Amino acid sequence: MKFSRLLDAARRHGASDIHVVSSSPPAFRVDGEIILADLPPLGPTEIETLVNSIITQSQRDILERERELCFSLIDESQQRCRVSIYYSGGRVELAVRVCQEDIGSLDQLHLPPFVDTIPWLTSGLALVTGPTGMGKTTTMNFIIDRINSQRRAKIVTIEDPVEFTHHHKRSLVIQQEVHTDTLSFGRALIHALRQDPDVIAIGEMRDLETMRTALTAAETGHLVLATLHTPDATQTIERIISVFPAYQQEQVRYQCANTLKAVVAQKLLPRAGGPGRVLACEILNVNTAARSIIREGATHKLYSVLQTGLNQSMNTMDAALLDLYLKGDITYDTALNNATHPSFIEHRTSTGKSTPA
Repeated sequence: MKFSRLLDAARRHGASDIHVVSSSPPAFRVDGEIILADLPPLGPTEIETLVNSIITQSQRDILERERELCFSLIDESQQRCRVSIYYSGGRVELAVRVCQEDIGSLDQLHLPPFVDTIPWLTSGLALVTGPTGMGKTTTMNFIIDRINSQRRAKIVTIEDPVEFTHHHKRSLVIQQEVHTDTLSFGRALIHALRQDPDVIAIGEMRDLETMRTALTAAETGHLVLATLHTPDATQTIERIISVFPAYQQEQVRYQCANTLKAVVAQKLLPRAGGPGRVLACEILNVNTAARSIIREGATHKLYSVLQTGLNQSMNTMDAALLDLYLKGDITYDTALNNATHPSFIEHRTSTGKSTPA
């Protein structure tokens, strides 16, 4: 089977991902759910042939040495995808993220208006968080595109791999891919600081070295954008601090308090009664109260800041879920199962204060 045939079929189904597993038909992820494609099963030899058709000899060497490989690929129709190759039971398999050609507008992505204020930040740290497959990369690239369209700046992105291609508009955009243009996030970030950037975008803050350098860059007058696999604002800050050794954590708390400007935590949820998914966002717009709480190490108090910060564009995930349920966009069970505090949803829908649309 040709790789291009797989991609064409996935795009016709509106799939976000392709999964090629031995002795099974290829599977597509559509609206968050796995469905088997109407294609013949692929055996180990066929998958090996498929993989060899899309990788170079140097990539083959990395795959055989490290037993895994992740890279971006531009297909015959000049569209980009992200390929992750791995071994299972000694047999090679792969997962493919089908990248979108267009990023989309704020309204098309159903992002809260607060996100459109982040491109105008000139320094500090802004984070987009959430589990895998929740649209973090799309949101970060929306912010990059807005900066590119509206500001005269130099933007350096460090990604593993590149998913969206940005062309120079009002800004210069330098996109670096780990393992292709640089050896690691940490090394690339250190060198990015020497390239006279205004904005640095990090595909994922995944280790101590990257987090340390990102905080330093945010302290020294750069706007740093990054993603993290954390479900909400409170756990995002706790995750950053906990990565550092205990003797450095007080200093890191102060760095976070001084540099963090925003956390946007995302969940994509199945739409009630129809195809597609809807976006729920928790928003932390870091204000004086939030900074004091972070410095004190009392991150459990941040929830009350989110609850009382509506006039500063803040929102809890629970409130976002309740709003989507009341609009009829998601079911009650979806709201309840994704809530941080399910009792909030139960109370607000059982007392008569709120009723579904």
